[in-house]
Amino acid sequence: MKKIFLLLAFFVTSYEWSAAQTFSASEIKKNVDLLASDTFEGRGTATLGEIKAANYLADIFKSAGLKAAGTNGSYFQPFQVTIGIDGFPHQMTARNVIGFLDNGAEKTIVVGGHYDHLGKGYQSGSLSPDSKNLIHNGADDNASGTTGVIELAKYFAGNSVKEKHNFLFIGFSGEELGLLGSKYYTESPTIPLKSISAMINMDMIGRYNADKGLIISGWGTSSAWGKIIPDLAKKQHMKYTIDSSGVGASDHTSFYLKDIPVLQFFTGTHSDYHKISDDSDKINAEGEASILKLIAGVLEKLDNEKDDPGFLTAGNPHAGATTSNFKVTLGVMPDYSFSGKGLKIDAVSKARPAEIAGIQAGDVITKLAGKTINTIYDYMDVLGEHEKGQQVEAEFLRGTERKVVKVTF
Repeated sequence: MKKIFLLLAFFVTSYEWSAAQTFSASEIKKNVDLLASDTFEGRGTATLGEIKAANYLADIFKSAGLKAAGTNGSYFQPFQVTIGIDGFPHQMTARNVIGFLDNGAEKTIVVGGHYDHLGKGYQSGSLSPDSKNLIHNGADDNASGTTGVIELAKYFAGNSVKEKHNFLFIGFSGEELGLLGSKYYTESPTIPLKSISAMINMDMIGRYNADKGLIISGWGTSSAWGKIIPDLAKKQHMKYTIDSSGVGASDHTSFYLKDIPVLQFFTGTHSDYHKISDDSDKINAEGEASILKLIAGVLEKLDNEKDDPGFLTAGNPHAGATTSNFKVTLGVMPDYSFSGKGLKIDAVSKARPAEIAGIQAGDVITKLAGKTINTIYDYMDVLGEHEKGQQVEAEFLRGTERKVVKVTF
């Protein structure tokens, strides 16, 4: 235990920085290496590993000069979660970590990312077989996004510029269990929600591939994004794919549902998603540095706009649905970069309804419970209409072959 605290003290001390105008790949690697090390035991929600990670993040916020913006004058916002472990519910305490860059402004921009992951495999979500008591380090998901929050906090706190907006930096917990931390924050905000101009979310930004580009979600939640982002991306020669919706499987959703413009930055799914193999040696630190440069540019341009971004519903009539409200699930990870019709499956959880029915990664679900599935929102609608134990028919494509199976929720 003494070695752990000495290690943490070394890394926190190393964050006594001077104002930096660029993002350092070596600093990014240092953060991801530590957050995704066995020291933090996979950062499972409400575990000792989460507490260690929360303390580390809070110490960095303090060193950067951010004000504590949690509850009771601390950097922490604790909330209660019920976690099923081996089929038994346990009431536990998780915590968001919140730092405030106070520029004396009326409006604030939120910059966030979840820092929790799957711990030692006892909480749901692992896609590794027989993974209990094995550490899921979650380097890309989401030590990479947490590092993004850290580096942007350093950048704006140390740039000797007093922006027109305040900045609220948040590390969310409970995301892997259904966006619990961000949902709790938007229900119990530490600053008025009406003062928030926009929310920027980073979830899995550590595997950037220049040929595939970046995936930017929330494009349709404000007309400002289409004016701000293209020129910045062009200057960096950065390819990107857009998703107009503000609803997705990450924490920006909670803010979108409160009528706040959002953006999420994401480098795509991969074969290590939710597996014990999501380790820091696979992180592209140079690529993440370029993404953070783009995000910093977006934030600076947004700060200099004459008017705040106006909120749009993104043409999504299903904004009231969140993953935490569903009573059933297939146990699949959608491929969010898929632009065709249907729900393409990127990964399938062991012993969950989809795997039991024979659905595999790479399959594209085109019909579920008699309803045509064109987008993820059609899929979400079907989930919201069913109860556990109900059986439905799923139609999907495996390559060019059309298959039909029975699925029991």
